[in-house]
Amino acid sequence: MTSGATTEQEILAPTEPIPGLWAQWREDVGCVFQRDPAARHGVEVLITYPGVHAILWHRLSHRLWQRGFRFLARLLSYTSRTLTNVDIHPGATIGRRFFIDHGSGVVIGETAVVGDDCTLYHGVTLGGTSWNKGRRHPSLGNRVLVGAGAKVLGPIQLGDDVRVGANSVVVEDVPANRTVVGIPGKVVRRAAERRTHPYGIDLDHHLIPDPVGRAITCLVERIAHLEREVNRLGGDSSDCNGCDAEGLCDERGHKGR
Repeated sequence: MTSGATTEQEILAPTEPIPGLWAQWREDVGCVFQRDPAARHGVEVLITYPGVHAILWHRLSHRLWQRGFRFLARLLSYTSRTLTNVDIHPGATIGRRFFIDHGSGVVIGETAVVGDDCTLYHGVTLGGTSWNKGRRHPSLGNRVLVGAGAKVLGPIQLGDDVRVGANSVVVEDVPANRTVVGIPGKVVRRAAERRTHPYGIDLDHHLIPDPVGRAITCLVERIAHLEREVNRLGGDSSDCNGCDAEGLCDERGHKGR
């Protein structure tokens, strides 16, 4: 495991005493107001938020799963998926104050472990990469945020306060307090570079660097520098001046050929 990542034992061991079912439900509804500015009233959240419905159903199906009522737990989970378009396996372990924004297309596998105060956006997958019956899904630390469409795959571990950019694919461990973007996901930012949030949850997942754009900018600057050096030495750096918008050169654009 990458040094600095939250260990599986730390994630599995709750940082706070696990409350009763009703208390968990109240926390799941209440945390929406801290993370969604569109939320106006508790009744509105309870009735119209499919992500909230999904976690409320999961709290119940997970307890049935733990007590050995596996078929009933799967049936309840299936019903929840049909109604909410969120697929959470009843065996998944999910911490307190969990929020799925919008909800559509979220998938959480059987052996996934999610810490407290985590946030997932629509289209997120916490998936497996193996057919083995052992642990095959990711473990997320506390206060992890996963952007829309992102995929976190395999028995990997994401430390506390990790942020995953939208549409990223994460297949390796991530230390705590990092931001990950890209396919495959690469660390691009540390917590010290982020802005603070009044509730301690960083929702500015759109304010992330663009490593591909930065690399292209560096290449363009390097090419410009090399062309100036060629011109300074008396050469001709304008061999190709017939490139189209897609970077393809026609025969007339190549001098002396």
